[in-house]
Amino acid sequence: MGIGGSDMYRQQILDHYKSPRNYGEIDDPTFTHVGENPMCGDEIRMDVVLSEDEETIEHVAFRGDGCAISQASASMLTEQLQGMSIEELQAMDRDDIVDMLGVEISPMRIKCAVLAEKVAQDGAEIYFGEKDIDRTTTEEDDD
Repeated sequence: MGIGGSDMYRQQILDHYKSPRNYGEIDDPTFTHVGENPMCGDEIRMDVVLSEDEETIEHVAFRGDGCAISQASASMLTEQLQGMSIEELQAMDRDDIVDMLGVEISPMRIKCAVLAEKVAQDGAEIYFGEKDIDRTTTEEDDD
């Protein structure tokens, strides 16, 4: 799987992979965005509902296919994002995702781990008119 760390965290990742939280679609989301990790074949689509003032994430759902790391990361991230501000979402980085997963991620798998974060961030930037892309990809992601 390309991960190291305690058995507890590995079990948590497997649990989120086998029984993902917030998996599915949201009717009438504020925005929806899709992304992929071409190296691994991971794909994630996220639906996000913002509060009336458009500053807070009220609800998130995802669907997709991919490796255990990408899907578990998306599941865990959807739990964290609910109630988070858009500003907090945009401030998230790779270290936040690694901390959330609780295991060391090999360089080959880091793009799997951060895909959901990038999809959520890009989706928000597109919604607010700060970015103009059709699809997020981790292909050019070097950070």
